[in-house]
Amino acid sequence: MGCDAMSLVRKNVLITGASRGLGHHLARHFWDKGANLLLVARNTDLLHQTLDGLSVRHGQMVRYFTCDLSDDASLQALVDELDKYRVDAIVNNAAIQGPIGPLQNNEWEEWKQTIQVNLLAPVFICKALLPKLLAQETGASVINLSGGGATGPRANFTAYASAKTGLVRFSETVAEELKNTPVRINCVAPGPMPTDMLRGVLNVGSDAAGGKEVNAAEKVLSASVSSFHMVSELCEYLASDKSIGVSGKLISAIWDPWERFEDFGPAFQSSDVGTLRRIVPEDRGASWESFDTPPVVDKSVR
Repeated sequence: MGCDAMSLVRKNVLITGASRGLGHHLARHFWDKGANLLLVARNTDLLHQTLDGLSVRHGQMVRYFTCDLSDDASLQALVDELDKYRVDAIVNNAAIQGPIGPLQNNEWEEWKQTIQVNLLAPVFICKALLPKLLAQETGASVINLSGGGATGPRANFTAYASAKTGLVRFSETVAEELKNTPVRINCVAPGPMPTDMLRGVLNVGSDAAGGKEVNAAEKVLSASVSSFHMVSELCEYLASDKSIGVSGKLISAIWDPWERFEDFGPAFQSSDVGTLRRIVPEDRGASWESFDTPPVVDKSVR
């Protein structure tokens, strides 16, 4: 599974939220594959610890950028700095969970900040760097991390789910705009991971998050296996030249056979597989008329 041993040599990869969790794992994985790294996080000290103890090979370089993704001025300063570097791949990984609980109980400022960090910041980075990416003859890849709630309702997580759903539709739409260019953009559904956000679900408990969410978090946090490695391998594939031709898709790191996408040919890319779509009755073997059937009343019951 995965790409060649050094599939990312000489590629410059930008990773946001690189100081902890999945971002930390992604940075170390990409480094092992020979990439040069442009790492972004709010905490500079944690950021410098990300690659502690790793040896430099193939003339690799790493640059660290401190940025508060909730602040427009900080975002602008980041993209201004990034203008000095070629960027071959962007991994918009940084995210916050936001308020947990029924919408009417959510703090409005927290709700807005979740949209800002999880949706508007990735959009801003993409918009600002697209001219640079389009000008590169070698092409480029944008990888946006999706999350729980993007493909189905997630009660008590309205801000997070709304932002991640918006990010998926944004990626599909921009992929359509970039159809005849060497730039591709995709989303990754990472699956369960033992992150600080998941621990946050346990901290608020079932009264706010709901019993289903708490049980799922306990299961993931108590397991010895996570999807960190599979997500990293999928992101490696999307950042590498092997994924040229794949764009506008929401890809599951766990469930989709992404390592065989190149075998599927243009039929896969031109289909709506891996995209957000409205379900109509015919998709479920029914028709609108089938909902008009009156219920059967058992008259034997008195």
